[in-house]
Amino acid sequence: MELGIFSFGDIHPNPVTGERVSPEQRMADLLERARLADEVGLHYFGVGEHHRPDYAVSSVVPVLAAAAAQTRSIHVGSAVTVLSTEDPVRVYQQFATLDLLSGGRSELTAGRGSFIESYPLFGAALEDYDELYEEKIDLLLRLDAEERITWSGRFRPPLDDALILPRPSKGNLDIWIATGGTPSSSVRAARLGRPVIYALLGGAVNNFAQHAALYRSEFNGASGLSPRVGVSGVGLVLRNDAKETFRPYWMDTMKRISAERGFPMPSGVSYNMQAARSGALYVGTPEEVAEKIVLTHAAMGHDRHILQLDFSSVPQAQVLESIELLGTEVLPLVTEALGASRDGDSIEEHHTGADAQSVRGGS
Repeated sequence: MELGIFSFGDIHPNPVTGERVSPEQRMADLLERARLADEVGLHYFGVGEHHRPDYAVSSVVPVLAAAAAQTRSIHVGSAVTVLSTEDPVRVYQQFATLDLLSGGRSELTAGRGSFIESYPLFGAALEDYDELYEEKIDLLLRLDAEERITWSGRFRPPLDDALILPRPSKGNLDIWIATGGTPSSSVRAARLGRPVIYALLGGAVNNFAQHAALYRSEFNGASGLSPRVGVSGVGLVLRNDAKETFRPYWMDTMKRISAERGFPMPSGVSYNMQAARSGALYVGTPEEVAEKIVLTHAAMGHDRHILQLDFSSVPQAQVLESIELLGTEVLPLVTEALGASRDGDSIEEHHTGADAQSVRGGS
């Protein structure tokens, strides 16, 4: 199991202290997080693209390049690239360049985005939401497969025997498909023969098991790759009072999103449900978070788990504590539990709590 972290560079005012970190300071914070994540043995550092005043990162590649230059082993990637409003040729060139700079450690996660600000900003029409993504992911994957390409489509000028340079150090980019968890998105990722990552933002973790199973059943092995499943979630790992510490930050972000989208407002009850053992928040002590990751694996059999630790500007000190605990305590606990399951238990037996018991030190 790979563990990692991701961020959008949140600069919304801290709901507890009222402090607002500058974009410049947040960039420095992101690089400090990347260095620590690398030092403690985490596998992935991701940065997501947004075009809003509450997030500092609108262009991910410069941030990832800076992180790659200050780290040695950790993979660096987008979380996500809003491909629908990008030019796939330019995206491919940028990530291939990042791959060369990082010694083959770059990744690209392509999605449609959960916010829509980039559509008017870059002249894309929302009524073309599905068609934009379909055309652009097809072109992106062809660019990865073919150094010279002839292509025509609806949303960008045609390519006539175009030479696409540079090429990644490994020959191909590591391209993931991002989804919020719908059957159609799972099938798309499978038929494209690419890894998929599910954003678990709410509800019960077990609800995503059917999507992961559908993805694996539909996977197109002609890509030459094997199916891989990732999970991205929200959380905080602290030795003490993590759930109560995280509560106001989660409430603040969810209230803003609910107001924008007309969702029911969050409450203390909904927070407790999400922070509970079966919910989608990975918040608690190292043992509690490790247990929930193992339970998620029992449901989804996933290969990678990444966490956003800075909802509504959780202070840098607490984010750093979480990163250190993820690498030094959560990762060994998860590795031990899943190693034990491979030695004897089936995935179905995980649902009995055997893995979770081993995480807690039971027998």
